[in-house]
Amino acid sequence: MTNRRIIYKPIPDAIRELVHKHGGDRSDVLEILRDLDRQQKLNPESVTDTARALGLPAAELFGVATFYSMLSLAPRKNVIRVCDGPVCSETKAAALRQALEAQAGGAWSIERSSCLGLCDRAPAVLVGEQPAGPVQVETVPQLLQGWRGDLPDYSQARQGEVRVMLANAGKLEPDSIDSALANGAYAGLSKALASTPEAVLGLVEASGLQGRGGAGFSVGRKWRFVAQAKGDQKYILCNADESEPLIFKDRLLIDIDPHQVLEGMAIGGYACGASEGYIYIRGEYAAQARRLERAIAQAEQKGWLGSNIQGTPFTFNIHVHLGAGAYICGEETALIESLEGKRGEPRLRPPFPPSRGLHGCPTAVNNLESFAVVRHILNKGTDWWKALSSYAVPGTKLYMVLGKVRRPGLFEAPFGLTLRQIIEEFGGGMADGSSFHFALTGGAAGTLVDQSLLDVPIDYGSSARGISIGAGGFLVCDQTVAPVSLLRELMHFFAVESCGKCTPCRVGTWRAREILGHMLAGDGRPGDVAELRALSDNLLLASFCGLGQSVSVPLNSALAHFADEFQSYEHG
Repeated sequence: MTNRRIIYKPIPDAIRELVHKHGGDRSDVLEILRDLDRQQKLNPESVTDTARALGLPAAELFGVATFYSMLSLAPRKNVIRVCDGPVCSETKAAALRQALEAQAGGAWSIERSSCLGLCDRAPAVLVGEQPAGPVQVETVPQLLQGWRGDLPDYSQARQGEVRVMLANAGKLEPDSIDSALANGAYAGLSKALASTPEAVLGLVEASGLQGRGGAGFSVGRKWRFVAQAKGDQKYILCNADESEPLIFKDRLLIDIDPHQVLEGMAIGGYACGASEGYIYIRGEYAAQARRLERAIAQAEQKGWLGSNIQGTPFTFNIHVHLGAGAYICGEETALIESLEGKRGEPRLRPPFPPSRGLHGCPTAVNNLESFAVVRHILNKGTDWWKALSSYAVPGTKLYMVLGKVRRPGLFEAPFGLTLRQIIEEFGGGMADGSSFHFALTGGAAGTLVDQSLLDVPIDYGSSARGISIGAGGFLVCDQTVAPVSLLRELMHFFAVESCGKCTPCRVGTWRAREILGHMLAGDGRPGDVAELRALSDNLLLASFCGLGQSVSVPLNSALAHFADEFQSYEHG
């Protein structure tokens, strides 16, 4: 019998120290892997050693390390990520990437990104953790020498705006809690603490506040589910993973006034009976994550967060969790999986998070904009909130208008705006030399609409009338843009961002993109449009989660409004 020896290899001290630094829990996996990646030490060996230090199977950690687009097991340095989302694609991002690859040399690693949350600076790139844009081919040399472009200025309201969440834009120093307090911060939380959790729940319900992530579900109703759920530990989760093209509102809200987000979360915690909150923020927003961490530390020092807030029995702690590049983590159960240190794949529902969410406990997951609104409602009341709008849906919403308009960017206004108003009154009208052809409304998972829907009031119920609001993004396209071309870019986004868990989404999105690519290349075939319709039906009916299901929205709307254009690409 052959003698065999088992050779034990000690876990490197550097790995042990890194794991200990982050707490040594399964939920710390993503932070540990991000640190290894920053140190250019993320490789198969370090992943295996980290798994041993955490007491996890190495296969599980490899699954996490290979899931997120911002992590790489291959050596690289000085990463520049070039956005190829639909907004950047329409502003010649492909040519920009070619110029970077040609001029950057061996000192830089050039990578693509599905979206950087910089749609108002398109075409945009991320140099390490530094955002830059708009970047043109001719400005690549300056970019490589440290130039980062010009920041859009949102300090001045556009004509017709009704500002609530943006009221302090340009008026306060976002990194100073004293400045925030001087401009009304934590007055809403103070009123909540002087009341009862039940009264706060009733106020939020009575306001009619709908979630701002795209679904429009009642915030008060969701909070009541959590408040009524059984369990000693409950959580408040802020979804700041706005990885959908056309959407960048959460980034601006953090940069303008981070304390209104923290205050809204604390109010939610008080109403629901939660003592812990997490902000899950997309990996590309590293600067905003640091701003939130500074704001949390300042709020704790002033007694507005932490133990026994303002001398009351209420305790609420907020933690910032930085993602690593995965659109699917905007889906609430995938977000929870990622928070728990796993691959960001969606869970089977039911159970839903309000009854069984983070670590199996009742959890309220709301979009960052929803939390930013809450403090104002608590502070000024439901009558004030409803009076802001003459439309059936109360309050205000953040809108992003992009593309071929004179004044692209972000603004705040009541619900019920029409696409014509968004373009002409807030976007300054069509750009010189442009005429309206179609628009993508709501975000990447929104509707492609023609001029027949220009005058339909838009809210969370308008999708039944053919035009969606989603998270509030609107990409306006002129006569130079073909619906087939934009739809191909959308299918590319969904294909590369699919988590791959289910076949309809994993295969269907790639097949749809392949068909559209052939059509644009002049290789279309009879039956292509019929196959696209069939793929859309399969995605809607058989996908595991909302990502795959929502792909059918732009597909079906484009095929409905531009059937003749699509059929013209078919050849016999």
